[in-house]
Amino acid sequence: VYCASSTKIDSVYFDAARELGALLGQRQIRLINGAGNMGLMSAVSDAALRAGGEVTGVIPRFMVEQGWHHTGLTKLIETETMHERKRMMADLSDGVIALPGGCGTLEELLEIITWKQLGLYLNPIVILNINGFYDSLLDMLQRAVDENFMRKEHSAIWKVASEPEEAVNLLYTT
Repeated sequence: VYCASSTKIDSVYFDAARELGALLGQRQIRLINGAGNMGLMSAVSDAALRAGGEVTGVIPRFMVEQGWHHTGLTKLIETETMHERKRMMADLSDGVIALPGGCGTLEELLEIITWKQLGLYLNPIVILNINGFYDSLLDMLQRAVDENFMRKEHSAIWKVASEPEEAVNLLYTT
């Protein structure tokens, strides 16, 4: 799960993160995320753990040294770099769900879409478009297809969900 570490965002996003975490935990789907101890990252992890799930966090050492890591996860993997973190998260995952987030989340999402386009990542990618957060990005991606920057078949790389249960279900129908 890619998502924000910000704490100053609307409660609708926290509600969605908690719902997603609870669903993953209840269905015994191991959550893999960036191991942050704040924002949506913490909310989704805490909800998954409360629901009896497992959470593997992957985080660069410098972030651990800053105390930015969640200390209650099932497993914490430290990497040397952000690039290694993203590669490890992709390698460990059976699918990606992107909740709303800032530049880091957007960068992770666009990179995994690119990897799938290149055949480097073969698993489902679901954009959880809470509160229309990703509408502009989805419009931009469609424009890239419409103006032939991407092939039409590339728009099937990702699926879009408007609620957490739909996102989890799309992991298995993609």
